[in-house]
Amino acid sequence: MVLIIILAGMSTASSDHDTERLIAARLGAGGSRYTSARRLVARALAQSTGPQSATELLSSLEGAVPLSSLYRTLGVLEEAGVLAREHGSDGIARYELAEWLAGHHHHLVCTGCGEVLDIAIDPDTETKIASLIDHIAGSADYAVSGHRIDIEGRCTTCVET
Repeated sequence: MVLIIILAGMSTASSDHDTERLIAARLGAGGSRYTSARRLVARALAQSTGPQSATELLSSLEGAVPLSSLYRTLGVLEEAGVLAREHGSDGIARYELAEWLAGHHHHLVCTGCGEVLDIAIDPDTETKIASLIDHIAGSADYAVSGHRIDIEGRCTTCVET
């Protein structure tokens, strides 16, 4: 049996305060400040159920961060390693907290509407997946540094339409 959990607010830090402290330290080490716009974007992504596009973030922030600042903020956070950028099957860039903050997980990707949901797989299954990946990579003399799985399909809303 495979246990799949759809995650919301995925930060692996023990509290929102810890996540904020870790992000501030990462930005500070790179010579950047943890501005209010960066804080709002990081919080929105920490509370989301999956990677968000700039448009989705802009909507969830309800105008608290202007579009021009949002793109600069996403760039700074990505460059600092706070965010990871994902490209969905629809070609739209979506952002989420980096794995070191959010924990290891995979995605369910709707090929109909583009929705992306974070999922965590039970440890036994994750071990089997890692073993399979090591086997595949090993047959090509490839050194694995990590993996991610995007499972494409259609969400219940798109299946019904």
